[in-house]
Amino acid sequence: MATTKKKRRKKSVKKLKYSNRNLNFVHVVTLAGIILILLVIILAVRGCGGISHRTPEGVVEGYIKAAVAGKDKKMQECYSADKISDEAKTEISSTIKYFQAHGAKDVNIDSCEAISESKSYSYVYIRYNLVLQNDQEYPCISTYLVKVQDKKYYLYSPSDISDKISQQAAKDYQKFMTTKTYTDYTKAYEIFLKKNPGYEDKIASKLNG
Repeated sequence: MATTKKKRRKKSVKKLKYSNRNLNFVHVVTLAGIILILLVIILAVRGCGGISHRTPEGVVEGYIKAAVAGKDKKMQECYSADKISDEAKTEISSTIKYFQAHGAKDVNIDSCEAISESKSYSYVYIRYNLVLQNDQEYPCISTYLVKVQDKKYYLYSPSDISDKISQQAAKDYQKFMTTKTYTDYTKAYEIFLKKNPGYEDKIASKLNG
């Protein structure tokens, strides 16, 4: 009887070891599956380069990034949930052409905030540097009027900007020109031109050619 009991104990130990191996294998496979799913999601988000409509600043940043990358369809997403106007299409093509004239291969965004806000719109500036082919950075500042549509933010089409909004934006921009953000930009711009004499003429000739 003693011998039989010992054999049963040995068999039960073997079964326990085998079940632990199976359990560890299941854990490893499950963990690997989760990691794979996360990687797919991350790569999809990066590859998509989607436009954020959650904030006025988000849509402006997305617009500039898409413009430097030459993605006109992504830029169109920034303008409206409805059919895009011909004026907006012209604005898009002009912006892409401008960045291409610089030979920009990337963009580094320094800051992006609202200059002023009202019930009907936000007036947003974005300060950024175009990364050129020689790795120099060309300082830029752009401003955009942003509206809310279906609880999402979109750029105003040029044809939708009223005279009243345009006049107020001009006044707000004059105030913005006295801020540190703007003065820092002008200093960086002047330094770049000193290092690259005749640069603006070269860009102008490309755009007019």
